[in-house]
Amino acid sequence: MSDVRYPFTAIVGMADLRLGLLLNAVSPAVGGVLVRGEKGTAKSTMVRALAGLLPSIATVDGCRFACDPAGPDPQCPDGAHDGGASSRRPAELVELPVGVSEDRIVGSLDLERALSEGVKAYEPGLLARAHRGVLYIDEVNLLQDHVVDLLLDAAAMGRSYVEREGVSVRHAARFLLVGTMNPEEGELRPQLLDRFGLTVEIAATREPVERAEVVRRRLSYDADPALFADRFAAEERALADRITAARELLPSVELTDAALRQITAVCAAFEVDGLRADIVMARTAVALAAWAGRTEVLAEDVRKAAELALPHRRRRNPFDAPGLDEEQLDRILEEHAEPEPEEPQQPQEPEEDPDPEGGPEGDGPEGDGPQDGGPDGGGGAPEPSGQDGPDGPPAEVADGPAQDDAPAPQSVPLQPPSPARETAPVAAGDPYRTRLFSVDGTGRGAQGRRSPAETDSGHAIRARRPRGRLARLHLSATLRAAAPHQLARGRSSRALVLHKDDFREQVRQGRESNLVLFVVDASGSMAARQRMTAVKGAVLSLLMDAYQRRDKIGMITFRGAGAELALPPTSSVEVGAARLESLPTGGRTPLAAGLLRAHEVLRVERLRDPDRRPLLVVVTDGRATGARDAVAQSQRAAGLLAGQGVASVVLDCESGPVRLGLARTLADRLRATAVTLDELRADGVASLVRDSRGERRPGVSASSGSSSSASASSRKAA
Repeated sequence: MSDVRYPFTAIVGMADLRLGLLLNAVSPAVGGVLVRGEKGTAKSTMVRALAGLLPSIATVDGCRFACDPAGPDPQCPDGAHDGGASSRRPAELVELPVGVSEDRIVGSLDLERALSEGVKAYEPGLLARAHRGVLYIDEVNLLQDHVVDLLLDAAAMGRSYVEREGVSVRHAARFLLVGTMNPEEGELRPQLLDRFGLTVEIAATREPVERAEVVRRRLSYDADPALFADRFAAEERALADRITAARELLPSVELTDAALRQITAVCAAFEVDGLRADIVMARTAVALAAWAGRTEVLAEDVRKAAELALPHRRRRNPFDAPGLDEEQLDRILEEHAEPEPEEPQQPQEPEEDPDPEGGPEGDGPEGDGPQDGGPDGGGGAPEPSGQDGPDGPPAEVADGPAQDDAPAPQSVPLQPPSPARETAPVAAGDPYRTRLFSVDGTGRGAQGRRSPAETDSGHAIRARRPRGRLARLHLSATLRAAAPHQLARGRSSRALVLHKDDFREQVRQGRESNLVLFVVDASGSMAARQRMTAVKGAVLSLLMDAYQRRDKIGMITFRGAGAELALPPTSSVEVGAARLESLPTGGRTPLAAGLLRAHEVLRVERLRDPDRRPLLVVVTDGRATGARDAVAQSQRAAGLLAGQGVASVVLDCESGPVRLGLARTLADRLRATAVTLDELRADGVASLVRDSRGERRPGVSASSGSSSSASASSRKAA
């Protein structure tokens, strides 16, 4: 890869993304920008190109935290820097890898030296490197939640805190925060979305001419990066100078009371939570004015600030798409605009004769007699012919055929009949809070909020010898390991004599995310519209629960002649909800095919991510058709999954006064928890995990609460 960055000014299109990045370069207080877009849209290229436009910074020589010599950080771990030498260097671009650990971000203390030598040996992390530069997080939606929380807290406070075993280190961490993500791979929680100042949605252009220019420039850059960069050097310098000028103008920009009223009115009307949106909009509007070279914020600045700062803050649940009603925005801005000053009254001019025709093009009365204004009809409001008046169209135009050649009303065409034995998709019922299902035992998967697991965060449950570098010291276990050897080691003072083998690290237990694989019966037996609406509402509720617990999800549907992987395992719950909404029903019930397809999907996913434990959710009434021994085939397929130890839940969709109990039989074969639609709700019956014999099931725990605490009541199969 070439060391020459792709020029910022060479990127084609994407005006909103360019503007969002430049506004943060002018005023980092805006709070960063989140770039949402499909793959292959040059998100990363543009962010890396921005770093080359930022002005160079002066730093204190020898300071690992990039302190400004004009105003050094008084709490800098490297000292007060009074009168030290300084030098200039380019602003740093720090890229955060997806698998980064908390210690790598905030830095770490050398605990071995702290205990054995009594010194604070602190190794700065990525936040220290990013100070006064750019922190770029690619695929921010794939980071663990506690890592994202830590990053956004540092960005909001401008300071990083490191707390390890009673030793505290803090340093300045002010940077331009940029995150990119592909929504198809999963969303950020609304609480985290709110911490980004601006958001920009981008997509590849569909214009062939623009696409051709993008390809042409990229090929030219790949052939000779230095020559290509030289072509845009003048434009790059001009843009860098404009950023510097806007930064200098920023303190002089005035946010008038009228503009502030518009900002708060817009935020209140769009019902955004909290006041962060108001503050971000105000800072963005000021930055827009400075970027335009003005010292006063105008209504156009407020409008553009709203388009950048509000869409991602209007989401009420994970299935809402970010967006903003522009017509409503314009109406609010107009209602709260500063009134125009009254113009001085002009001398009255002599009255002119009224137009005898009643208006241009001869649109006056046609033989209807004198009007109210006088005998010639010039003083009153003429009745237009074919034109809308100030109060709307005439009644005969709006409500009836006013012209002989008016087209006759068209009848609504009938919908073509649906294919035999297939029902058109029905809407899902309203989602609700479901019971918590978790996998028994302790896993080691990615951090989440569902099942117990060994994680980097959580409460300490035991100690062990360090695996690699010591990160989380278990102090009491370390002291207990060293105490019996103090006399043999010749301890002669109050200080402990510690060897490397004495150190112990904490093993913490928290929660992991799981792979929740839905197997949904879409056959004719589920096709009753009211019943399918309730079933879809239940699955949608489970999808929302999976989103909140940071799970991966997948969806298999079976109907007709076989089963289909409708949604390969992904972190995007929105895609799962969309596939569920468009799910048709009808045909036979190949239950065995659905279970066998689930077995194959789980086998492949186990190879890809062996630490992520699965949770199988089978949504069915238990019927099986399509073959003479369809029921026996489904029983054998269920036994195959049970033999693999797959934790399962059967959502029993059977309804009516007479029930066959086939779903409960299937749950027995799967060694699964069986739950009816009514029992799925968190506010339903008190005990959820039960079957006809009242026995315990292994593999799955269920809880009536929505918290991530360990659930009780699991049952063992016979």
